Amino acid sequence: MTQAAQTEAQVLVPLSTPEEVDEFLKTYPVAAVFKAGTCHKTMQGFGVVETFLQNHDLPVGFIRVVDWRPASNHVTEVTGIAHQSPQFILFQQGQPKFEVNNWDITPEALGPVFEQLVPARSGAAQVKTEDNAEPYRRLMRDFLDGKLSDAMFQDRYVSMFRDDASLRSQREFELLSRLFGDPDAYHGGLHQLGAPQSRGDLRARVQDLLNEIG
Repeated sequence: MTQAAQTEAQVLVPLSTPEEVDEFLKTYPVAAVFKAGTCHKTMQGFGVVETFLQNHDLPVGFIRVVDWRPASNHVTEVTGIAHQSPQFILFQQGQPKFEVNNWDITPEALGPVFEQLVPARSGAAQVKTEDNAEPYRRLMRDFLDGKLSDAMFQDRYVSMFRDDASLRSQREFELLSRLFGDPDAYHGGLHQLGAPQSRGDLRARVQDLLNEIG
């Protein structure tokens, strides 16, 4: 499959080498590079980008920074933009026009840029993301089956979520973050993630989440 056909089919194009970065930027007059880091900030940042890809015609080359570091370093070299992860860089004719990273990848930051620089789609697209939630399902089932205490479940869930750098949809990110919120605020102990009255019954909320993610 050619790179053009691959992008048309799934919107996302893996870029693992400097040569693939160069080919990608040469092929598409308007394109973006998304550098995927190694924590939930990547999941959240890509979830925001994904909502815009549904209605805008933008090929996105993604780079897993740890695994494909030469490609990441090459982007830094050709753009002069300091490396961050996650990081979103928008290109026109191979030249960087906009960059945003980490928690600043928000709808408010991306909205005006997409409106001004990225062509709109004719009809919404389905963006294929990494929607495998099975590790979370297994953990929730173990908790509901009584194999884990509240504290053990929360600790394992928050640790998994904090380290999750999957390219997930905004909907899936919001569902998975519903139980315990921002894992960066967690330092151990159930009291760290909100007052008990705001958390409600944990078992009931876990069952509701398990039902929603399917």
